[in-house]
Amino acid sequence: MIIDIPEGQEPIGYVWGDMVPGIGMAAANFSLSVYAHTTLRLREFEAARLRIAQINGCRFCLDWRTDRDGEKVEESFADSVTEWRTSDAFDDRTRLAAEYAERYALDHHGLDEEFWSRMTALYSQVEIVELSMSIGSWLAFGRLNHVLGLDTVCVLPTG
Repeated sequence: MIIDIPEGQEPIGYVWGDMVPGIGMAAANFSLSVYAHTTLRLREFEAARLRIAQINGCRFCLDWRTDRDGEKVEESFADSVTEWRTSDAFDDRTRLAAEYAERYALDHHGLDEEFWSRMTALYSQVEIVELSMSIGSWLAFGRLNHVLGLDTVCVLPTG
């Protein structure tokens, strides 16, 4: 980790809250809103989120599983996300969510008419905007945590 954390301080809370409260709290609220206000199905949401985590290499994000009313994706889901092109574990919307996340992160200039035609056939405009904002959040904050080394010292919240 490249940021010095005072003894007894929780790393994410210290960096995001104490070091840059005006920016960090806004970022944290945006990040939390992605989870609190999503209308996307859990498998689509997690396919996109995990694909970004895999690309970012954020250890915390790779270990995290979104819980919706006690429901989580199966343990093998992350492996299916890695193999999103060929996995038989995905329906068309879930596969497209993983593809969009990957292309958003690695080749956003390559999102062509053919891709958007497939996307708009399966997702509403509201869902596309929501998924785009979610992916942007995960891409930015997962990379931030990984680059600063926070992903190696984060702990999953309890309760």
